Amino acid sequence: MGKTVFFSVGEPSGDQHAAKLIERLCRLDHSIGVRGFGGPAMISAGCQVDVDLTEHAVVGLLEVLPKLRQFFRFADQAEEIFKSGNVDAVMLVDFPGFNWHIAKRAKRYGIPVHYYCPPQLWAWAPWRIRKMRRTVDHVLSVLPFEHEYFQSRGVKSTFVGHPFFDAVAHTKLDSQLLASLHHRRDQGQSLVAVLPGSRTHEVERNWPLMLQAIRRLHADYPAARFLVASYRDRQCLWCRDQMTPSDASLPIDFFVGKTSEVIEAADCAMMVSGSVSLELMARRTPAAVIYRVGRFLHAVGRHLIQVDSLTLPNLMAGRTIFPEFVSVGNEGPAVDFLTESVGAMLGDRFYFQSLLRDLDGLRAQYARPGATDNAARWVQQSLQSNLAGPSGLENSRAA
Repeated sequence: MGKTVFFSVGEPSGDQHAAKLIERLCRLDHSIGVRGFGGPAMISAGCQVDVDLTEHAVVGLLEVLPKLRQFFRFADQAEEIFKSGNVDAVMLVDFPGFNWHIAKRAKRYGIPVHYYCPPQLWAWAPWRIRKMRRTVDHVLSVLPFEHEYFQSRGVKSTFVGHPFFDAVAHTKLDSQLLASLHHRRDQGQSLVAVLPGSRTHEVERNWPLMLQAIRRLHADYPAARFLVASYRDRQCLWCRDQMTPSDASLPIDFFVGKTSEVIEAADCAMMVSGSVSLELMARRTPAAVIYRVGRFLHAVGRHLIQVDSLTLPNLMAGRTIFPEFVSVGNEGPAVDFLTESVGAMLGDRFYFQSLLRDLDGLRAQYARPGATDNAARWVQQSLQSNLAGPSGLENSRAA
């Protein structure tokens, strides 16, 4: 009888990464069963998804509070599955606020718990390392300094690489769409990717700022065209609904499920802070990064954040490559930031080329595929050995 892995995935990006891992894992061993909490990509990969958790992705205490009762019901549902005795390992992917509860309940039944794309404890909430040691058997780290951070604090870790680089290397892009977008660039248009976020509340907070910046950029750079990439249809429709009759002449195109094509074709981007910044890095697309938060979350975050940047390429480089701005309260400074930062990329050729050189250096150092294969092999060996970590890979850096 085959082994079963329970996945718990709450973020849209995590849904994509988990789906690829599931595909590779099942290809390695057809007897392995997968079920759990996730999203549409995992369903397409053949996972039995008991709850579409990506529909409930939230960030920040104020957003979480109204959903607490619902999340506890989901955790109870997972515990019933664990109690059945039909789960051999739990694989958590990001979404720490909820996944800590899944880990705790899995441990009640002696089920090994692993974390792929773990929470960024090195950036915030370092005291939670104790919880990681207590409830997680092994971490599959996706960043080199992350692996070193966990190991130095007594958490078993294997560095597998970041799955975003697999997506860049292996995802088949829509060639017809790319040809159409490249034709526009050949006609003298500059293409600006606009990425308002994958969570609905992110889109609702950040798209209005981006739209104001687009209006101003269009006035200064009439040859620029703006490519808005949405994760879901309803998010795209909401963005369209925010436009006024006077916006009818704006050179904006809307896309759903074509984020990679938009990033690949664009000269530069404006984006909401998130791990998609790694795809921009890998596809050599400079970006201005923004994140709008409420006053309460910002006040709390100032005391929790342990790093100088929220943008992964900047952290990897140890300096600012993607200009970034956290917006609180008055929208004006954020709109100014986006307008000036993207405007510099469009209007200052020397500055733009310097950004490309910086990205080339980062890509050469970090943007190597193989993370998904490394993680799948690790999980397969772990299931075979019935240990928290296979002896040949534990506390190692996967090649």
